[in-house]
Amino acid sequence: MLSTLYILHHFVHFPVCKKTTLMDNIMILLLFLFLPSTSGAPVGICYGRVANNLPPPSSAVELLKSNHISNVRLFNTEPATLRSFYGAGINLMIGVPNEDLPALSSGTTATAIQWLQSNVFAHVPPNQVRYIAVGNEVFLRDPYFTPHVVPSIINLYSALRTLGLSETIKLSSPQAASVIVNTYPPSSATFDPSLRSVIVPLLQFLHDTGSPFMANVYPYISYVSEASHMSPDYALFRGGGEPVHDGPLAYDNLFDASVDAFAWAMEREGFGGVAVVVAETGWPTAGGEAASAANALAFNGNVARRAASSAGTPKRPGVGVEVYLFGLFDENEKVGEEYEKHFGIFGLNGAKAYNLSFN
Repeated sequence: MLSTLYILHHFVHFPVCKKTTLMDNIMILLLFLFLPSTSGAPVGICYGRVANNLPPPSSAVELLKSNHISNVRLFNTEPATLRSFYGAGINLMIGVPNEDLPALSSGTTATAIQWLQSNVFAHVPPNQVRYIAVGNEVFLRDPYFTPHVVPSIINLYSALRTLGLSETIKLSSPQAASVIVNTYPPSSATFDPSLRSVIVPLLQFLHDTGSPFMANVYPYISYVSEASHMSPDYALFRGGGEPVHDGPLAYDNLFDASVDAFAWAMEREGFGGVAVVVAETGWPTAGGEAASAANALAFNGNVARRAASSAGTPKRPGVGVEVYLFGLFDENEKVGEEYEKHFGIFGLNGAKAYNLSFN
């Protein structure tokens, strides 16, 4: 305790009055140590490249830096894109493509080390890698790859341990919100019973290694499908309406309810301490009902502010939710609904589609 007091006194200008007793100083120190942190949860952005008209990755990196965006999600290990981030001071979530999972799951630690060295660390240094996202929405989209997710994660974890990187680089697997069912109210949420055989081992790994559950959360999609029963204010954080009550908890926005549904579902499986990282969320500017720059600014701005303030959610108040906004640019080769092409926060010329602040 005395050595800690000495360090605080000399390096953060902690005032120790000569007239106070040792017990007084200890009490002041305890008060200092337990003050809430003023740093918020990280707010990052997803850099998808499903388009044929994007600026080069080097220009994208300069755009990110000029807007003080220091956390970025990449969906694959394309070498030129990764090399553009080398030394940029940007933390990365790097995706393992779904099609790489069978080889990783059936291989050994040496196989996983080789994959990491050739696909990731040959292009960016380990100290820039915050997360490795193993697959994307596999449990929803790719039943063939589903049994390969957890074995791939375990082999990659073994590789990171061998390389001395398992404490600084965390592994997870982003999943779609549809892996949980009975989400209204949030406290009733459970994981889809048909996925329990793969979800529980994933949760066990995340719990054992202090890694987060990654969820792709899109209130826009929920709003469009339930527009006749849902207020746009509830989807966009605008407040003003009657909150949704769930026992003692009250929800004034769909984002918090969606995040807490995952927390409740994990708690129901015995893993209530696992954090949630929102690996994708956003609102389109065109191509669908209620898709506009004004609504995108309202939604993304509120998500970013809540993360930066560490407001947390009704179930986990004061626990900031790390988020990655989707996305950097519009992607004109995305398949599916037209709105999926129009999530870009920035135009191809680098100008903001709307005045969102990441600071």
